[in-house]
Amino acid sequence: MSDLDVQLPSAFDPFAEANAEDSGAGPGAKDYVHVRIQQRNGRKSLTTVQGLKKEFSYNKILKDLKKEFCCNGNVVQDPELGQVIQMQGDQRKKVATFLVEAGIAKKDNIKIHGF
Repeated sequence: MSDLDVQLPSAFDPFAEANAEDSGAGPGAKDYVHVRIQQRNGRKSLTTVQGLKKEFSYNKILKDLKKEFCCNGNVVQDPELGQVIQMQGDQRKKVATFLVEAGIAKKDNIKIHGF
């Protein structure tokens, strides 16, 4: 009985993939923009955008996203991930197309998680 390794289930971490990819990234690795969904209560959800370049104004991007998609949102400062844009609802596809059309990110550099 003492030879069994028991692993307790832990809470789901939606940013685990990005942290794993960032830790093994070399100097030639791409800078991906990660678009994720986080489930809240029942049907409620949050869309998070992480990995935008530092020179962009996150508040201006958020203002345009909120106006375009008629939703609310904010910019959260995370100690590990930096600035993360959060928006209400499932806006993953819309955000990805908006970032490409606005020239903020290339289509190849956007990863949509949760599909």
